[in-house]
Amino acid sequence: MKLKLLCAALLCTTLSFAQTIALTPFAEGFTNLVEVTHAGTNRLYAVQQTGQIKILEANGVTASTPFLDIASIIKSSGEQGLLGLAFHPNYATNGYFYVNYINTAGNTVIARYTRSSTNPDIADPSSAQILFMVEQPFSNHNGGCLRFGPDGYLYISLGDGGSGGDPNGNGQNINTLLGKLLRIDVNTGSPYGIPATNPFATTDGADEIWAYGLRNAWKFSFARGGTDLWIADVGQDVGEEINKVSAATPGLNFGWKCYEGNSVFSTSGCGNASSFTMPFAEYTHAATGGCSITGGFVYTGSKYPKLTGKYLFADYCSNKIGVLDTAGAITWTAAFDGNNFTTFGEDIDGELYIAGGTSGKIYKISDSSTAGVDQFSKSNITMHPNPASSELFIDFKNSIAGSKVIIYDLGGKLLLQQNLNSTSNAINTSALQAGLYLVEVSSANGKLQQKLVIN
Repeated sequence: MKLKLLCAALLCTTLSFAQTIALTPFAEGFTNLVEVTHAGTNRLYAVQQTGQIKILEANGVTASTPFLDIASIIKSSGEQGLLGLAFHPNYATNGYFYVNYINTAGNTVIARYTRSSTNPDIADPSSAQILFMVEQPFSNHNGGCLRFGPDGYLYISLGDGGSGGDPNGNGQNINTLLGKLLRIDVNTGSPYGIPATNPFATTDGADEIWAYGLRNAWKFSFARGGTDLWIADVGQDVGEEINKVSAATPGLNFGWKCYEGNSVFSTSGCGNASSFTMPFAEYTHAATGGCSITGGFVYTGSKYPKLTGKYLFADYCSNKIGVLDTAGAITWTAAFDGNNFTTFGEDIDGELYIAGGTSGKIYKISDSSTAGVDQFSKSNITMHPNPASSELFIDFKNSIAGSKVIIYDLGGKLLLQQNLNSTSNAINTSALQAGLYLVEVSSANGKLQQKLVIN
């Protein structure tokens, strides 16, 4: 049923809580990041639109050799390229993973690859099995996200085929895969099976469809350990929408192009509004300075309890992160400098990351109001005074060769860096304005962080 969520979209968007969201650089040196995910271990995998998948260790160190490089078989331009990655739930034993890319002819390809039988750090490039291909009429609105659901099936987002205003009416056409969220069973059939509960499995319509009426779902995710499905659908001219539904409810129609979010777009021949499932929340471009939503995750980690159960997302143009609570109210951060956020990531513990397409960096997300856990003292490091003014001291019980200190603002901007050469080190902080900062001490043994107040 269509609900007018104007409070979530316009009136209840504030800065109060989300100002405590902080970003800490985790890894850098990437090109056009579109996905950060894990394969059931504490490693992360970073996907570049240009065709490479890279392995990151838990400390942020990136392997020099790509896990997979398919640049030669893709078209990477604008919204095209390698767009999605999902590891099979049984990847540890079967080595299967799935990618979503645009081939050199400009069409979507969903393919399965297999981990190398001799080297677990690389994939076997010759193992590709194409599951299906979808012809793309235009170069934009390709969707691209892949996720395994709690039911064990593979879900796939495809945009409406591009141009603007869905000129071919794909969103509402149940006989095309464009403008849809698909669901397939990769464990049965050849090359895949159709879940019996897919809405058109036994009636007119494309068998693979799980839901329809989407414009260009740029990231969807399942809440870890639950059945809620969150879909971030990019809007046309007015606003951006977030859909929250149960993964046990197939056949939903999210309204495009009859509606853009809760706003009428083109309702000719669309039928009654009650037949559509409209957004859980939305925001307008005019009110926020946004233009294109980047979907994220519900926080289920253990480090930041104030974030628990909240959905984090971002906007590519405003460079702000949004925090959506269970009542549908959005709070926003201030803009983060130097980023056009293109993807979020979630590690095996439910901790979240975000990547900037233009910065080439992956950041850890934290709640600075609870980020002051004293990591230093637990590792025989002392930082004093705190609060500080013009000078800060970092002392080691035992000096660590090759260590250094870096101070960031809460937006992840590097403000100060200094080598730590002795057991007692003075750092000149006179150039820092009054406020809250993150201090990071790094060495070959890893990284430790602590909150610093400058007064």
